[in-house]
Amino acid sequence: MLLLQINTTACDGSDVFYTWLMWLLGAFLLGLILGWILKQLFGGSGGGDTTDYSAKIRGLEAELDACRKDKSKLTAAAAAFAAIPKVDDSVKDDYTKIEGIGPKIKDLLNAEGLWSFKQLSQAAESRMQKVLDAAGPAYTVHNPKTWAEQAKMADEGKWDELHKWQEELKGGL
Repeated sequence: MLLLQINTTACDGSDVFYTWLMWLLGAFLLGLILGWILKQLFGGSGGGDTTDYSAKIRGLEAELDACRKDKSKLTAAAAAFAAIPKVDDSVKDDYTKIEGIGPKIKDLLNAEGLWSFKQLSQAAESRMQKVLDAAGPAYTVHNPKTWAEQAKMADEGKWDELHKWQEELKGGL
């Protein structure tokens, strides 16, 4: 019987079996690492993504439907807003005639849509306070408590009474 035998003896008579085995093992490991890196870089087809996206698609479709409904509500609200009559800002009264209101506060109130003494007299104190609060800490010392009453007197043309009252007021209070 013929035996297949690998000769692992070097020319000098030393055994090189383990040396060759280590080289082969190293080459195998290097091939595995290189294959993994190439798969990560180029996205090999092995393994495949088997995630079921149908639930996510249904959720996104529900969100899209909700957005479409909101859009129709917003369109209706925009149409209703467009139907609101515009404020007549052609009458721009000088709010600096009110005790406690200077040019900067006048600009803040104008930006809020308050242009006339009549509008200011009808505005809620809380609305004017929100304007001051939004303007920053420099405006927190101002108090709009009497502004509406002063504006009403100015709107009605009671300037003498207004000036007499303003002499008693300090900073609008």
